Amino acid sequence: MLGDDHPDTLTSANNLASALASLRQFTEAELLLKDTRARSRRVLGVDHPDTQKATENLAQVLIALGRPFEAHKLRASGSKGGQRRARRKHR
Repeated sequence: MLGDDHPDTLTSANNLASALASLRQFTEAELLLKDTRARSRRVLGVDHPDTQKATENLAQVLIALGRPFEAHKLRASGSKGGQRRARRKHR
């Protein structure tokens, strides 16, 4: 049995949240994505692609909930990880 913080569990939670959003259950999706993103950041790190995906999914849900400024702020914080990766590659 996999634990709550296992990478496969985090992927499944992210997928479930996406399914909830597809069903227009945005409040439930937001709660699940906030939790999944926090655990993913802790377990996998902010630069991990799965963490970035959870961040983007959460931003999309926030937009659907009519909170685009929060989504923009979230995306801006998530893009810093990508900028760090790009700088490391060019050294």
